[in-house]
Amino acid sequence: MVGRQTNVTAAMSFSADIDPAAVLGGSRPALARALTAVENGRPGAAELLVSLASHRGRAHIVGITGAPGAGKSTLINALLGELLARGRRIAVVAVDPSSPVTGGALLGDRVRMGGHGADERVFIRSLSSRGHLGGLSRTTAQLVDVFDAAGFDVVVVETVGVGQSEVEIGRVADTNVVVCPPGLGDEVQAIKAGILEIADILVVNKGDSPLAARTMLDLQTSGGLQRDEHWTVPVLRTVATSGEGIAELVERIDAHTGVTGIGRRLRAATPSAASDAMPAAPATDDELFEQLRRWRAVGRGVALATVVRTWGSSPRPEGSHLAVEESGAFLGSVSGGCIEGAVIGEAQEVITDGRPRLLEFGVSDEQAWEVGLACGGRVQVLVERIE
Repeated sequence: MVGRQTNVTAAMSFSADIDPAAVLGGSRPALARALTAVENGRPGAAELLVSLASHRGRAHIVGITGAPGAGKSTLINALLGELLARGRRIAVVAVDPSSPVTGGALLGDRVRMGGHGADERVFIRSLSSRGHLGGLSRTTAQLVDVFDAAGFDVVVVETVGVGQSEVEIGRVADTNVVVCPPGLGDEVQAIKAGILEIADILVVNKGDSPLAARTMLDLQTSGGLQRDEHWTVPVLRTVATSGEGIAELVERIDAHTGVTGIGRRLRAATPSAASDAMPAAPATDDELFEQLRRWRAVGRGVALATVVRTWGSSPRPEGSHLAVEESGAFLGSVSGGCIEGAVIGEAQEVITDGRPRLLEFGVSDEQAWEVGLACGGRVQVLVERIE
């Protein structure tokens, strides 16, 4: 018991040593400690993220994803050199897969980026996916937030080697670069409905291979490259080991953010966009109420939404909760995503005026049939401010 108490005390002391002002001021030791605290969910991590939240939204988040062996890490090393030459400060979050047998990870991506890792304008952080699916780790977005608040111009996020459906990077990055190895052939059609759909830029790396030209042609003719009237997905050729094509890649990355802007992950978290975002992952009651406690501990206004009654088809059972912080951050779910935005907006008003609200949402059987559901349903949600 004495040993356990010592470990708890050490963890609390560790987090207490993290000074948000030092992180914002560019202290590398403070930044390293902050990243470790956030990645491992140490005491004080949630409070740290809240204190840094208002400083986010300045960095351009660039996602680098693609199949294993496409040369993502070597490509990032070449990108670092080009971005440094253009006067940028760059952070890299490199996610490595964890072993399904041992749970460990090699964290070897940074070895291929060693050419620029010692530069004071570069900070490389490797982390394990820890079994999390989707190509990232559970805390990748939070680490990106820390780097963003710390004043880096560009945050590059490298996913694990991914397949067709591992597209979580699409929710985090402002610009998604999908790296394809030469020789994809018919596989282009197989993956078109998945990872290619999130690509803002397609790169055929190892472009000195005899198969590269055919792969580029397959990608260019695969369809779906016109995102909207303002952006057509380019297909670029690079040779990361020699630097060929890297300058053009950086120019296209800059051009994309000039069209679409930055802060995609932050816009998706706002109440106005919550209905378009992917549903929040359900949290346990213990996790949810602990998060409420943390928000209150740092002086944030909070509200709790609870499903009190359902009729017919409802995506969440009675007793489900959604915790909402005054800025619109939330944890939990009362609907699976279809009414979350409206509930969050009402919760923010409850935080402001203190008056609880009983909300009701639903559709008739006829409306449900029109969208392919077996039956309609209604749900009542009680929203209360937590003092």
